[in-house]
Amino acid sequence: MVKIRLSRTGAKKRAFYHVVVADSRRSRDGRYIERIGYYNPRAIGGEERLILDTARVDHWVALGAQTTERVNKLIKEAVAAAA
Repeated sequence: MVKIRLSRTGAKKRAFYHVVVADSRRSRDGRYIERIGYYNPRAIGGEERLILDTARVDHWVALGAQTTERVNKLIKEAVAAAA
């Protein structure tokens, strides 16, 4: 099964996440199919907190990919910010 989920990067105690499309059997930070955005929970100043390609999200969901709970919240946030 294909999932849209977060992949953790960044330094210790300075988390930074890529929003990726990956096979659910792969490890959290393992190989992925496509990177469709990023999420920086510790963004300060002029840094971007969330960048997400919603067209690619729609494409993958149409093909049967499932989103995790956290990514689902981020998608709603990205759509609200774009409107």
